Amino acid sequence: MAAAFDSENLAALAAYLRSHVADFPGTIAVEKFKGGQSNPTYLVKAGDKSYVLRRKPQGVLLPSAHAVDREYRVITALEKTAVPVAKTYALCLDDAVIGTAFYIMDYVPGRIFWDPSLPGMNPLQRAAIFAEMNRVISALHSVDVQAVALADYGRPGNYIARQVARWSKQYQASETEKIVAMDKLIDWLPEHIPGGEETSLVHGDFRIDNLIFHPSEAKILAVLDWELSTLGHPLADFAYHCLAWRLAPGQFRGLLGHDLAALGIPCEADYVAAYCQRTGREGVVKQHWEFYLIYNLFRLAAILQGVMARAVQGNAASSDALAAGRRARPLAEEAWRQVERIERIIG
Repeated sequence: MAAAFDSENLAALAAYLRSHVADFPGTIAVEKFKGGQSNPTYLVKAGDKSYVLRRKPQGVLLPSAHAVDREYRVITALEKTAVPVAKTYALCLDDAVIGTAFYIMDYVPGRIFWDPSLPGMNPLQRAAIFAEMNRVISALHSVDVQAVALADYGRPGNYIARQVARWSKQYQASETEKIVAMDKLIDWLPEHIPGGEETSLVHGDFRIDNLIFHPSEAKILAVLDWELSTLGHPLADFAYHCLAWRLAPGQFRGLLGHDLAALGIPCEADYVAAYCQRTGREGVVKQHWEFYLIYNLFRLAAILQGVMARAVQGNAASSDALAAGRRARPLAEEAWRQVERIERIIG
């Protein structure tokens, strides 16, 4: 982690936290976490306590992006559900304090796994980690949004159509070079959206490195990075999580090419079946599963194009933003190859 705040911002932050967080100690130290491409995240130490601060990036931002107030709302709402989250303390929308809006939550110590193949573990340990991920995303998609006051957290209905339109617009607003595959996907996706609607709370970025695991047990202690959460289609959210099975390690923390059986990691079909059993969706997924995967490759490419644009503009959230942004093109091209494969099968 690297130093982050100047003395003026640090003093303003300390004053704010003393007045908004119960029993907040005096002197603070702030360090930025490495990794992450969106909302910059910091460790705040005060006395013997540790907190996490999430803020908007500085500079010109795309409309509706980096909504830390939504993150704060959903994490706070989920504190009494089966979905593990960090305890929240305060949301500050006053840019005058540190330059951008931010919120404060508990620091949750534990393990974050950056490689889904889980090197160093035995097959039983890996199987337990994947079973726990499956359990938690199933719990998320089973949350009663009325009961946790999130019924207005997004618009019900036409989720995929709205998301395709949104990410098409976001991609076009952040375009730094011509990606033909993205233009093709922007035309193809709206014409092939599956019928039928389901609505649940969705995370939007549920992957292994956005989860904090217990230091020694296969137990998730907190789900992180709720920036893209909303009310949406649970199968679209789950398909994004399952992109790991379709992508290589160098593309997006993928599993493609690994001997999953030897590692103790379930194959895609078994993992999907476990989710369907937990959520009561047996038989619902199969017909349109490939569409949801293509949609998520497109969406991920659009997100990474936004990362590229911020890097070019000089207000990236991390030092490896440019490398991450360059993955937009191969992901879009992989999505279009899957479209062509489906059309060959159908045609």
